[in-house]
Amino acid sequence: MKKQRDGSYFTEPQFRIDPGDTIADFLRQRARKYPQHIVVEQRTPVGSTRPITAEELQASVDETARGLIGMGIAHGDAVAICSATSYEWMLLDLALLSIGAISVPIYESDSAAQIAHILSDASIVRVFTQNGQQAALVQSVTHNSGLAVHSFESGALLEVAAAAKGISDHELDMRRRGVHTDDIATIIYTSGTTGLPKGVVLTHRNFVGTAYATRQVLADIIDSPSTRLLLFLPVAHVLARFVMHLVISGRGVIGFSPDIKNLLPDIAAFKPSVLLVVPRVLEKVYNAALSKAGGGVKGKIFAWSAKRARAYARAQESLLGPSPAKKISRSVADALVLKKIRTLLGPNLRYIVSGGAPLSPDLAQFFSGMGITLLQGYGLCEYTGPVTVQLPKDRTAGYVGPVLPGNAIKIAQDGEILIKGISVMRGYHGLPEETARVLDRGWFKTGDLGTIDRTHGLRITGRKKELIVTAGGKNVSPEVLEESLATHPLIASVIVVGEARPYIGALIALDHDMLPSWFTRHGLNPADVSEAAQHPKVLESLERAIGRANKKVSRAESIRRFRIIDASFTVENGYMTPSMKLKRSRVLSDWAHEVDALYSEGDTAKRKPKKR
Repeated sequence: MKKQRDGSYFTEPQFRIDPGDTIADFLRQRARKYPQHIVVEQRTPVGSTRPITAEELQASVDETARGLIGMGIAHGDAVAICSATSYEWMLLDLALLSIGAISVPIYESDSAAQIAHILSDASIVRVFTQNGQQAALVQSVTHNSGLAVHSFESGALLEVAAAAKGISDHELDMRRRGVHTDDIATIIYTSGTTGLPKGVVLTHRNFVGTAYATRQVLADIIDSPSTRLLLFLPVAHVLARFVMHLVISGRGVIGFSPDIKNLLPDIAAFKPSVLLVVPRVLEKVYNAALSKAGGGVKGKIFAWSAKRARAYARAQESLLGPSPAKKISRSVADALVLKKIRTLLGPNLRYIVSGGAPLSPDLAQFFSGMGITLLQGYGLCEYTGPVTVQLPKDRTAGYVGPVLPGNAIKIAQDGEILIKGISVMRGYHGLPEETARVLDRGWFKTGDLGTIDRTHGLRITGRKKELIVTAGGKNVSPEVLEESLATHPLIASVIVVGEARPYIGALIALDHDMLPSWFTRHGLNPADVSEAAQHPKVLESLERAIGRANKKVSRAESIRRFRIIDASFTVENGYMTPSMKLKRSRVLSDWAHEVDALYSEGDTAKRKPKKR
């Protein structure tokens, strides 16, 4: 990164985007260069694997594209896809992009109101869903408009193939030649934490430029034939979708895991070298391993091994590197615990890419110390996913790396992170005032707070709108405390509070799934959530965890009291976004009475969970 006169940091691009470059070119170029190389390994319904070469995939994309033309899809038409992450999703997306149509993802978890808003706002002309249930939900909000809805489960791709008859290669070629770099590729409706989602307009240039930029810094991974990416995050989310196209542009192989319940069997079958995750997934892996270790000697061995892994990772970040003693202790920890966890993640796993939300430094150091290269990045839908990424040679915990080539980054006077460059969106669909509010002379106002280090890149310190100002005027960013508590096996969610209050407090939702194993591991009789919330051992464990978290902040920022609530915050009940971000404003609105109780009941607030 080079520092500019205006205080921004810029990474010089070593690539050029030509006027005709499009997302669909990634596969076409690969099919010409490596026609027999495998691009996708598709799991069949009977559990076997069907390898698909670049040449075969391109032929399928072309046939699907002809079918879409036969169905009347014109250049600039918006077509929605509501489906799990799958081969069919990718195939349809590539076909739409290749003929200049606009691909509009809909999350499987979106409500009827959200779906209705997207269909209307984007002027959707046709919808493809995974199954009949989703198709019925879409049809229920179309109000007899005659909008065509197809489901993969009911043979949607066969319908498309049938429509391809009579559409010549020449007609397809003419459509492809009519697609330009600055055409709209997609409108992605942000799974925002408040209000109706806004449609982020991204062009082919945004995706192509961001892909070229990522290749410039991570070519060893992207262009390696040994790269095997298992996608299980929703490709409706910009990060998973971008990474999917990025791997297609290189030489790696993609696998799909549509149902996270089957993730471990899918990992065992596919043997990925790369996993793309959000922090919550790593928290679950860590807590599951901790739970499996149990109590007594095994529990102590796990705790010792985890500590050795973190110490080794911290030493790797130093100039001198790990000492002989740390290397030996880490080897012992590996033999006792770490190797077993790596086995669950597959024999080929080399890289974990974490994005979508902040990752606890303790968790990052655990996985790095386990021998996996953990690459953290930073991005939003508004700038095509990643705009910074850690480099394999510098994985310092707490940082998310330098800005990608072709982009610039700077910190405003109030600490807000500003982004400018090839990755930044065209704007919000149909919302010029909203667009003007966040784009100032090309600089996108991210709403995030951070600092920049010339060596390690960007550090995220919090969300501007989530900054807590106590009654005493102290500004507190809740992320540091929440990240520190995220790996505790008893905690499913923690919400740090204190706006206009005399001190900082916290609402804690217990992890229902982890409770039985936690009680067993500690030699205690099982208890339900309401009993656990008042159990002395549970309270002591949480108090110790909060004490450790408080050591990372000043006294004025520390959690003084907490209150356990009997709640479950999920994507399904609307308290989390599909990218696993907590909708803080909704939680604080719906659970305001618990926040009031936290400050009105004093110490007893710890021991009176309320069920909603």
